[in-house]
Amino acid sequence: MSRESAGHDRGTAPPDRDATAAPGAVAVVDRPSDTLAVALNQLHLEGAIFLRAEYRGQWAYESMTGPATAALLRPGTSRVILFHLVASGTCWVRVDGGEKHWAHSGDVIVLPYGDQHQMGGLGDADAVPIRSILEAPPWTQMPIIRHGRGGEQTDVVCGYLHSQDPLFDPRLRAFPPVFVVHPPPGPAAAWVRANIEYALQQTVPSPAATAASTRLPELLLIEVLRIHLATAPAVDEGWMAALRDPVLAPALAMLHQSPEHKWTVAELAKSSAVSRSLLDERFRQVLGRSPIRYLTEWRMHVAEDLLATTGLGVYAIARRVGYDAEEAFSRAFKRSHGSSPSTWRAGHAH
Repeated sequence: MSRESAGHDRGTAPPDRDATAAPGAVAVVDRPSDTLAVALNQLHLEGAIFLRAEYRGQWAYESMTGPATAALLRPGTSRVILFHLVASGTCWVRVDGGEKHWAHSGDVIVLPYGDQHQMGGLGDADAVPIRSILEAPPWTQMPIIRHGRGGEQTDVVCGYLHSQDPLFDPRLRAFPPVFVVHPPPGPAAAWVRANIEYALQQTVPSPAATAASTRLPELLLIEVLRIHLATAPAVDEGWMAALRDPVLAPALAMLHQSPEHKWTVAELAKSSAVSRSLLDERFRQVLGRSPIRYLTEWRMHVAEDLLATTGLGVYAIARRVGYDAEEAFSRAFKRSHGSSPSTWRAGHAH
């Protein structure tokens, strides 16, 4: 990353499924005890591995718009979830001209709403349209993009998924537009790596391949979501249920989309067309915390992602999550994580 980042999302447990993974994958079973694992396993997802890419040295591309990508990969739909498995090398990704999030071998990049994005390598390069380097479908063989010149090679496996679940509703924005997950050392990392290796061996787009290979994208995404959400507030109490709650969902959408705003309970209640007392009561019933406490914890969750995968300074991150003063942000982060933002970032180097 010319090394702009200092870490990634981290979790503590391996996959929590007893479903059969793709051939060549490592079967891992964990204690199916936490609420989040149960909720994630109930997601209905359909998808495929659809291309491989070999990028060298100086390279960059710009994707199609979200709806155009959805129409290409899954005609009849307006949105898809995109993910990129980094098999080797280093690359960055950004959405809407935002910060570059860096990823390395073994990491998984997720674009939960399929937003238009740019990806590139270590060297400076003009971004070319993805259509100029990707052959047009239909594909009888797995498309392989070869792009860039000189320098280290970065190998990426790309996939997509479709889901109508509110978790992936762009209006709620339960996730940032892009995030990078680094599976923690141990069974989880080994499981993800085995599936990356399996995907690299495929020559046929998985909709035309075996049932096991079509299951692979679903299993991978569920696992990386579990890792990413390990530090999100209230995930074990009712977070996914809250996204379906007619009172809470509008308020959560506002908080997730603009964590930097100086929210009040009155403003959030207005977005849900309910009284302040009812909104506060629903937050405490479903999420186990008040709206303002949830906001503070969500800000810390967003700050983790920015510290881990971007080169933004602590002051800039503080502003992104609603703090005017770096000192106030650092105090809040230390209360939440037990260390200052700079110390936490240094300890999560990858």
